[in-house]
Amino acid sequence: MTDQAAVSLLRWLRRQLRQPTPQREHLEAAVLHDDPGEVRRLVDLAPFTETQRRHVEGLIERWERGRVRT
Repeated sequence: MTDQAAVSLLRWLRRQLRQPTPQREHLEAAVLHDDPGEVRRLVDLAPFTETQRRHVEGLIERWERGRVRT
């Protein structure tokens, strides 16, 4: 996937979830398979602060808007 919002999301997730845990791997796979619904579900389970959660939700929204145009 080359969409800039998805790339930003992957980078952010990798920074926040520094260890390559199964959760991080599932999140990365959901992004790579263009599945924002699964990303949202997994983000709900992640131990993010409210600020982090708002940020990632914004990234997901940008990603979803980009999907509509393609």
